[in-house]
Amino acid sequence: MTSVHDVAAYILQKTGPMSAMKLQKLVYYAQAWHLVWEERPLFDAPIEAWANGPVCRALYARHRGRFVVDEWDGDPDALDAADRTTLDAVLDFYGKRSAHELSELTHREAPWHDARENLPTGARSDVVITAAAMHEFYDGLITTSS
Repeated sequence: MTSVHDVAAYILQKTGPMSAMKLQKLVYYAQAWHLVWEERPLFDAPIEAWANGPVCRALYARHRGRFVVDEWDGDPDALDAADRTTLDAVLDFYGKRSAHELSELTHREAPWHDARENLPTGARSDVVITAAAMHEFYDGLITTSS
């Protein structure tokens, strides 16, 4: 299995510099859709339901204090063909959106929203958004749109 750092490196290699917040949201969507399309995680690092949307703490530990990230210590070549297909599709669909738009989108979707249930708005949280919650919600989008 690839690491979340390999995924981040691939995204930045394909898109160029972006805000750390946007990178976090693209990594989240990559994990979610990979769970649906490949029925396996893309990476094994947990994603938490932070106040500004889904965040992978392993990525945050490396970009903390930086607004823009332009390169990442990871191996994009570690991704297999299915991983790259997922990432390319996610970048094609979500990559044009701003970090703020992506954050707002995640706030309207059940995995993040449900993980923050009973938390005050803006409260810190380390609650993990489960793979099951992501798979169920995003798979449901395919089922309902078919």
